[in-house]
Amino acid sequence: MKAAVYGGPGDIRIEERDDPEVEAPTDAVVRITHTAICGSDLWFYRGEEEHEVGAPVGHEPMGIVEAVGEDVRHVRPGDRVFAPFSISCGECEFCRKGLHTSCLSGGFWGPHGEAGAQAEKLRVPQANGTLVRVPDRYADDEDALEALLPLTDVMATGHHAAVSAGVEAGDTTVVVGDGAVGLCGVLASRRLGAERIVAVGHHEDRLELAREFGATDVVSARGDEGVEAVRGLTDGGANRVLECVGAASALETAARVVRPGGNIGYVGVPHVDSGDFVEQLFFKNASFTGGPATVRAYAEELMADVLQGTLDPSPIFTETVDLDGVPAGYRAMDEREAVKVMVKVDG
Repeated sequence: MKAAVYGGPGDIRIEERDDPEVEAPTDAVVRITHTAICGSDLWFYRGEEEHEVGAPVGHEPMGIVEAVGEDVRHVRPGDRVFAPFSISCGECEFCRKGLHTSCLSGGFWGPHGEAGAQAEKLRVPQANGTLVRVPDRYADDEDALEALLPLTDVMATGHHAAVSAGVEAGDTTVVVGDGAVGLCGVLASRRLGAERIVAVGHHEDRLELAREFGATDVVSARGDEGVEAVRGLTDGGANRVLECVGAASALETAARVVRPGGNIGYVGVPHVDSGDFVEQLFFKNASFTGGPATVRAYAEELMADVLQGTLDPSPIFTETVDLDGVPAGYRAMDEREAVKVMVKVDG
């Protein structure tokens, strides 16, 4: 099969790899039809995370089940499925708590662990707990599938930020970051009933999409100017802040715009040299809650809204490529020419 692999900073390659096979009774093999390139993939692409050359990449799989192990009961060959970016058994202490990213038998796709999802096929360990089955009536509905694909990561991650921040009906929220996760954080805030949503970013085209997703205000200024703009719009700050980047500047902004006693839901993978922003939270008695999204815990809830037409995150895909076009897709996202790239593996 063909698969995308890491070739070093700025280098993604398409190589031939052995087809995956069922290796354990709880495995499934999925033929990938759709996947995506994530903003978090850019950390290693830019050389800001170290990864082994030749490591598989991609963590947002959707496809058709081809084979299952003898203990797999949740899905069968021919089923349309998608999977979160993390593997989980669904049965251990942490899965039962909804903390699927801490599963005792789990792991992650891509350079962080298991095989990569930017490939023609994928072996899925713990298939019963990991795979989410798409109802048969939508299995070949391309519009529905494209709207479901963000549930593998970015839509569920934006939702996790909103839940972690404690967003409720009538709230004012500030969403820091205008990438795919931040835009989905806007969608999630609206879905949970936020009355006012301030989107903070630096790209006018993305902020325009934020408005389409439900942002009532946008702020494109940086640094002190941006913080003061947010404070001015929110009468001194917001009780609910979604941090959707992970960079030091985004964390600092979130800490400065949260109101005393407020909540920051953080889902950007932290890339910071200093934790000085925490001191501001301390003196504000503000909470800082989040982490990797527990996608599997949210999957059915969000899928129901997508399939009934009340939630559609698919506009975050501003470019589509085939598997051979994955290297170009990385370049487009790195150069901010695309918000998020969808990969249609089988054409």
